[in-house]
Amino acid sequence: MFRVYDKLIANASGIFQKIPRRNQSKNVNVFINGKAVEVPSYFTVLQALRRERVTVPTFCYHDRLSIAGNCRMCLVEIEGGWKPQIACATPVYKDIKIRTNSKMALQAQEGVLEFILADHPLDCPICDQGGECDLQDLTMRFGNDRTRFTEIHFQGKRAVENKNLSTLIRAEMTRCIHCTRCIRFASQVCGMDVLGTTGRGGEMLVGTYVDKKFFSELSGNIIDLCPVGALTAIPYMFKARPWEVKRVNSIDVTDATGTNIILNQRFNRVLRVLPRENNEVNQEWLSDKGRWAIDSLEMQRLVTPMCRDEDDSLVPIEWDVALKLACKLLKESSSSPNRIMAIAGPHCNVETLVTCKDLLNVIGCENTYVERSLAFTGSGADIRSAYSLNVSMKDIAKADKILLVGTNPRFEAPILNTWIRQAYIFNECDIYVIGPECEYNYHVEYLGSDTRSITCAKTIMKDAKKPLIFVGVSQLCTDFAGGLMTSLCDLAKSLRSSLDWGVLNIVTLEASFAGAMEVGWKPGALAALNAEKPTLVISLGADDTFYDWTPPCECAVIYVGFQGDRGAEYSSLILPGCAYTESGGTFLNMEGRVQFALPAVSPPGKARHDWKIFKALAESYNIPLFYCDMDTLACRMGVISPNLVQFDKFQPKLFSDVVCSMINHDGKTSCGCIDVKMKSIKDYFCSDVFTFNSPTMVKAQKAVTDFHNTSQYVAI
Repeated sequence: MFRVYDKLIANASGIFQKIPRRNQSKNVNVFINGKAVEVPSYFTVLQALRRERVTVPTFCYHDRLSIAGNCRMCLVEIEGGWKPQIACATPVYKDIKIRTNSKMALQAQEGVLEFILADHPLDCPICDQGGECDLQDLTMRFGNDRTRFTEIHFQGKRAVENKNLSTLIRAEMTRCIHCTRCIRFASQVCGMDVLGTTGRGGEMLVGTYVDKKFFSELSGNIIDLCPVGALTAIPYMFKARPWEVKRVNSIDVTDATGTNIILNQRFNRVLRVLPRENNEVNQEWLSDKGRWAIDSLEMQRLVTPMCRDEDDSLVPIEWDVALKLACKLLKESSSSPNRIMAIAGPHCNVETLVTCKDLLNVIGCENTYVERSLAFTGSGADIRSAYSLNVSMKDIAKADKILLVGTNPRFEAPILNTWIRQAYIFNECDIYVIGPECEYNYHVEYLGSDTRSITCAKTIMKDAKKPLIFVGVSQLCTDFAGGLMTSLCDLAKSLRSSLDWGVLNIVTLEASFAGAMEVGWKPGALAALNAEKPTLVISLGADDTFYDWTPPCECAVIYVGFQGDRGAEYSSLILPGCAYTESGGTFLNMEGRVQFALPAVSPPGKARHDWKIFKALAESYNIPLFYCDMDTLACRMGVISPNLVQFDKFQPKLFSDVVCSMINHDGKTSCGCIDVKMKSIKDYFCSDVFTFNSPTMVKAQKAVTDFHNTSQYVAI
């Protein structure tokens, strides 16, 4: 019996060996409107349709948010099903047959629009969303041209009480179609469970569960996400229609992330700022300061050259007189060129920095500084890895452990923080903090508030495969900066990571900082002023330095900028320049990515482009600068650094291992207490000179401060 059994098993095993093993295919074949295509097996029906450029109407679906499936607008016919299915939540499978142009699908989409319009108010003539409203567009494309609504017992359209979300967002909730995009964005991207829904069906309401405000550094993005006019911008209310404005691509300069933006201008006035999609930088988000601080450009503007008179008052003069006075001040100080100094402000483009430095170099002066100090290095931080991110922004989402040292990226660099939050949500990244307690929108573990806490981080992060360390640039100007960077470099070396993965990264704050360092400017203006004691200071929109340093009587100040603040108060001569919306130019973000901004409006009054001011000053001083327009100036920039003409490309940093050898160990102390300037949302809106001059930011600052003092405020 056993022999027969063994024989049967042997024969069966031979049969089984002939059966091929089933291989999991990465792609599946699907049929879209009768056309056979191949798509990844993890796609939904809507993703497959969009990849094949088949238009399907949607309201609730968004590529960067979770799937809700509650608008029912993307109904399609799937063969074998007795009713239409929603494309956004239906996964594809082998040989699925999808039809978007069948009678069933078109009638279903038309019916959904009928139900939405039955309760939607007729506010189109007074709605700010008119002209860019998804409901208008989809009704024209997929809706019916007449109504079938003949209910004789009609009691009126649905009406809902408006919400007071903030001083920046107007909420007309009667127009809401319950797509829940704002709820998902607030929860998943902002990390704030403030918005939600109550009720069901026609009684469903979107808003806050209790009477509270929605204050976030990214709150303005829910206006862009809203497919109808339920959420609109208060500062832009009733100002223009979309077809009346001109759109210009630019770069946000309120922080160092290099957010891509679109400027909308009408009648030579910038009316609003919108985000521009860039999957490697800001995706499609924009910080609130970049969106609404634009009205600061109309406050305290310098529109004509000015000089001091006998009464020590600033009086307007003409450009020819101003250039002669500037040449006179340069000649008086050119006998000792080391007594001349230039200080770059936070909004300078690279063209201005190159022209100013070329002018001073020809005179024999090398004193060109930025306001930000890097006290940890004795070489002036000559390599990019010492003052920028050593990993691209999109790769931050791959990190498994992150250490934040003296920085709160949520308010210092909101776009960078969205990538950190992606790592926290999708990659289950552990985040640790060395510094004071701050408002983060993800769970963090505090290791301490001084530099001695770095020893604890070594044991915590030793098993990380893709670790990242972010250091706030404000910590690198302290007395313990050398000891801090030495400890962090040792920590980065001890972590086992791939060679192309930059562990140690610097979080900068100014839009001009990386560009200035790229073309040879040096950090530490305040220390240089106290050491060199210059007789002539040229300020390129630098104001923060003059809050800590008062020019002596024998020192003259030439102020080249667009906004009058502390630097203009101390100036002997003012040469009015341009804002970034008027001059455009080249900017480098914190990862060293070169981006170009186009000018949107012309400068007001007698203001001129900053680099042209220095070009005219050089000609008046009989100094030849061998460029006369943007093309020849771009050639000069390419000679200085080839990176400056490689636009929108992330270049891996070289010589990151040399940073440790550049550290200056002559500091007063090797340890100290770490502090952060922007700890909570009330410190965010008015954090620098530019935003302090914005009426919109001042109102937001007051509102969030008042809300912060109420019992309804809960820190995240």
